[in-house]
Amino acid sequence: MSAEILPMPVAVAAGDKRAFYQMQGMVLASLALLFWVLNRFTGLDLWLAGLAYDPASGGFALKNSVWLDWINHRLAKYAVIAIALCWLVQGVRRRDGHMLTTGMAMALATLAVSLLKAASPHSCPWSLTQFGGSAELFTIFGEISAHPGPGRCFPGGHASGGFALMAGYLFYRESNRVRARSWLAAGLLAGALMGAGQMVRGAHFLSHNLWSGWVVWLVCVVVFALYDGLRAHRQKKSFGLSLG
Repeated sequence: MSAEILPMPVAVAAGDKRAFYQMQGMVLASLALLFWVLNRFTGLDLWLAGLAYDPASGGFALKNSVWLDWINHRLAKYAVIAIALCWLVQGVRRRDGHMLTTGMAMALATLAVSLLKAASPHSCPWSLTQFGGSAELFTIFGEISAHPGPGRCFPGGHASGGFALMAGYLFYRESNRVRARSWLAAGLLAGALMGAGQMVRGAHFLSHNLWSGWVVWLVCVVVFALYDGLRAHRQKKSFGLSLG
């Protein structure tokens, strides 16, 4: 049985990847602290939601906007689904595990946000007493209020689709830095725009979307770390066989 000689020592490549993922862990921890502080000690969520709220009508003026519903809520979502499917289909056709991993990371990241959202006691802005509803607001990771309302609104589900495009960064990170940065920028921009569209409708707070992006990146990093770990193990085994 033969195997190709690796272009660089396996230990060096594995060390570079390990350093990258350790850095992502520190970034995620820092962002988690920042997002918690913003939600716990500032009124940014309520202030931004108040900009879109119309006291005269007692609701959010753009809540039932046809344009926002079709362009932001439907077309944008379908576009992201199509992109994820392209990664998966191309991965299967080419038997490319890296492409399959990218599509799976996108799917698993949005699924994780959806599951968290479905189990969340946090209600949407339009359900809160501050904006004409009956639910009580409470901070993220704080004590649940006596009247939390219908819940199922945290993290932001719609924004997660846009943020999922960041998986493309991890695919191109080592092979094409320009494309990698383009995918990262596209994911951040798409997530921000899709999240903003929901914010002006009263469907989400800023913090909901920030944490959505956090969860998406966490899942993507974990999925790629597992893939890279498995690939490194196989390369190390093949490298040992070639030397033997």
